[in-house]
Amino acid sequence: MLDKLIRKKGGEAKAENEDRPVLDETVIPRHVAIIMDGNGRWAKKRSLPRIAGHHEGMKTVRKITREADRLGIKVLTLYAFSTENWKRPKPEVEFLMRLPEEFLGTYLPELVERNVRVRMIGDHEHLPPHTGRAITRAMEATADNDGLILNFAMNYGSRAEITEAVRSIAKAVAENRIGADEIDESMITGALMTAELPEPDLLIRTSGEVRLSNFMLWQLAYTEFWFTDTLWPDFDENRLQEAIAVYQARNRRYGGVDKEDTD
Repeated sequence: MLDKLIRKKGGEAKAENEDRPVLDETVIPRHVAIIMDGNGRWAKKRSLPRIAGHHEGMKTVRKITREADRLGIKVLTLYAFSTENWKRPKPEVEFLMRLPEEFLGTYLPELVERNVRVRMIGDHEHLPPHTGRAITRAMEATADNDGLILNFAMNYGSRAEITEAVRSIAKAVAENRIGADEIDESMITGALMTAELPEPDLLIRTSGEVRLSNFMLWQLAYTEFWFTDTLWPDFDENRLQEAIAVYQARNRRYGGVDKEDTD
């Protein structure tokens, strides 16, 4: 029903043969994180309900996952639902909590075939049971895959993640398993939900908003940021490649200086 409504009301035509940048295949970011923003505004521009934008955004997830896999990206982290998103209207939240079932129910066979491994960061325990089951089923079905990691940030908030990491370290100190003077950045990194993943090389946020919205605050310390006015349902392979081209043109110094600047 939503698909028929979206096709009827339509949107701006996209250029079929839009030029794509030429990428250096040796400098593809290992980990790309995306704040998927603009579903509601996409729908509003077309006089559609907000849930139509979320449904269309789900299709973009598939498209970008396939392109990330094709490009050789190792980890794709998608900010799907934040701890603050519970404040949205109840019908919208309920719809969003059904999307993982629909997405994974439809595309899980393709993810398995493509050797994609599904992961999740966030508070799994407080998701609705049907949402948690769908994600758990996908993680179990892809557990042996060793290709692209498709990492959903679901019921995720970075401050809560860091707080929980601090609590776990404080408990270890209280139980005399470690000394307070042993705490360092590496230990904190290892206590986060992303401990087994490389830190993001590139962060993309769609829709024109320029903020992090409580997303991976620790992990993004030296990440390259790229913001676009494109709304998430309109984000496509060209835009992803454009972001990577900008990333490849940057000089990542990690707080240091270029050698020629020290001569």
